[in-house]
Amino acid sequence: MRALVTGAAGFVGSHLSERLLKDGFEVVGIDNFITGQHRNLEPLRAYPGFAFLEADVIEPIQLEGDLDWILHFASPASPPKYLKKPFETMLVNSEGSRHLLELCRVKNAAFLLASTSEIYGDPLVHPQPETYWGHVNTIGPRSIYDEAKRYAETLTMAYHQTFGVSTRIIRIFNTYGPRMDALDGRVVTNFINQALSGKPLTIYGEGQQTRSFQYVDDLIEGIRRLMGTEYHLPVNLGNPEEYTMLELATLIQELSGTNLKLVFGDLPTDDPKQRKPDITRARELLNWEPRVSVRDGLSRTIEYFQQLDMVNS
Repeated sequence: MRALVTGAAGFVGSHLSERLLKDGFEVVGIDNFITGQHRNLEPLRAYPGFAFLEADVIEPIQLEGDLDWILHFASPASPPKYLKKPFETMLVNSEGSRHLLELCRVKNAAFLLASTSEIYGDPLVHPQPETYWGHVNTIGPRSIYDEAKRYAETLTMAYHQTFGVSTRIIRIFNTYGPRMDALDGRVVTNFINQALSGKPLTIYGEGQQTRSFQYVDDLIEGIRRLMGTEYHLPVNLGNPEEYTMLELATLIQELSGTNLKLVFGDLPTDDPKQRKPDITRARELLNWEPRVSVRDGLSRTIEYFQQLDMVNS
């Protein structure tokens, strides 16, 4: 089997590429390094079946030879990153998705779209099942990412229904682990960086907004199981264990051996008040659910950032 993975130098894309290589795939990774990191490719280069192409999928990709899968993980994903790259974010999910779906038609390959829990917006239904259509501000600051992913889902379904392309859609809830960009501005990396550097932990609003945190290995396992099905409707992949931001800050302080001051800032516009996946579909379809506890996963992630600091010091 031969797979094309976009965003291969990114956090999730690099883990997925490595899992596919371990499973015997040949993998062609693509990244333009807008948010990807060169060091994430280092473990992949040890595999003879890995090849890399520095390119932007906003433009059509020319690829020789047969292809079985295209897995589309190229996109800025954290609010600070996509707010700085609004057009790149919208185009990689619109024109990028279209070019890749066209390549699937030519190669008779299957397509897997990395969508997001952000398509649910600031949800009025809790927890969020795949049947929920969402509550999204179409002109708000987060719409750059939210609406781009919603469009990508629509486009993927259109190619499936019109041209018979074999498609999969995953909606990824908050995921963390080694190889995250230390400066991506997400809550897990923010708290860990602040704790390890002895700085106060920044809480936005009153810290009562909730998120559900999934370790990257669990996400990759869910993706691999979905690839083994013919199911084309969206599937939530996330951890239904819900934490307030205050609870998360306390846990990271405990695991990092710190006891730092908490500082409070204004809540960002359209920041979801709660986020928790309904994973009934993944449980029934894939016999999947998260295996790594938040405590264990955060411990592994803190250790990764500690080692990263030692390498960079």
